[in-house]
Amino acid sequence: MNRSLRLGLIVAAVLVVAGVGGRLMMVKGGAAAPGAAAAAVPASTAPAALELVTTDMLLVDRHELARTVAVSGSLRAVRSAVVKARSAGELLTLGPREGDSVNAGQIVGRLDSAELDLRLRQAEQTALASRAQADIARRQLENNRAMVAQGFISSTALDTSLANDQAAQANLQAAQTNVDLARKAQSDAVLRAPIGGQVSQRLAQPGERVATDAKLLEIVDLSSLELEAALSPEDAGSVKVNTPAQLQVEGLSTPVTAKVVRINPATQVGTRSVLVYLSLPHTVGLRAGLFAKGTIELSRAQALTVPRSAVRLDDPKPYVIVLDQSTEGRTRLMHRDVTIGGRGLVGSEESVEILTGLKAGESVLKGTLGTVRDATPARITGAATAASSAAVSSN
Repeated sequence: MNRSLRLGLIVAAVLVVAGVGGRLMMVKGGAAAPGAAAAAVPASTAPAALELVTTDMLLVDRHELARTVAVSGSLRAVRSAVVKARSAGELLTLGPREGDSVNAGQIVGRLDSAELDLRLRQAEQTALASRAQADIARRQLENNRAMVAQGFISSTALDTSLANDQAAQANLQAAQTNVDLARKAQSDAVLRAPIGGQVSQRLAQPGERVATDAKLLEIVDLSSLELEAALSPEDAGSVKVNTPAQLQVEGLSTPVTAKVVRINPATQVGTRSVLVYLSLPHTVGLRAGLFAKGTIELSRAQALTVPRSAVRLDDPKPYVIVLDQSTEGRTRLMHRDVTIGGRGLVGSEESVEILTGLKAGESVLKGTLGTVRDATPARITGAATAASSAAVSSN
């Protein structure tokens, strides 16, 4: 191989090695460039601060917390009664209908009493016959006494007359009792209202033949209504007689004030719940059977509170979103775990007591704004004040 060809091959090899080295340098330079670009990204694409107004926040403060226990159930009349047929027969009349008012002792209907009238007449005739027999026995006894005194008859005959007189008197009393029973059966054919109130159900119609103890009318007295509520043993232990309560009854726009009047001394079989009875005042619009729910007030005390909606429960531990301004020049919304105490009402708003995790004067995000990511930057157009917090709590 001549010298010129050998030099050409050497030059070509050098060029190839130089090309591969340049490509490796480009690859290394390309890996370094994205890192430099990534370092510049945060400065140009930092997340924007969340815009908030004053009413989005509330100031944590101490309030009078009314501790309550929830109750619910259907209203029922304290006094109610059912008019029943005391004897079998055809229902001739039944006057009142649903919604009609009746007075105690008012005649509301009649049963067919033709057979009862005949039985009364029969009993009266039997009583008359028994009375006649008793009179005869009495006169016979008096005559025998006179004859014994004169010695015309023996004392044995007098004893027989005395026994006959006693039997006749007993038969007369039995016959008179049958008359009283027949008269009572006749009076039972007249149906009367046992209490005053309003007819809630009409369970029979005139012309029907009803059996003994058949239900005909149901009457309720709406002047006194109560709520029967089931409480757990733990809650029932804190409830006392005359404890006030606030109830919201379906159909009424305003709450009704009630109070505990009785507490069942025994628990219910199976559930072990305790029945508590709340008395409601006479209010227009209240009806037996309406559903009511509300709270029984157990106690009142000053406590550090926040509205119940401000406490988030989507994490294993309850937390609130606090406005954190501890870092100079930076405002963030931070998640903070809290320990919850008793629940109750502050004004008319459901609130909870905060035992640990917050202190008075801190601002937290209202629950109406939904979930916000931890450490989200924020910008507030104004600072939450005690006055705005009180306004929020009363809404």
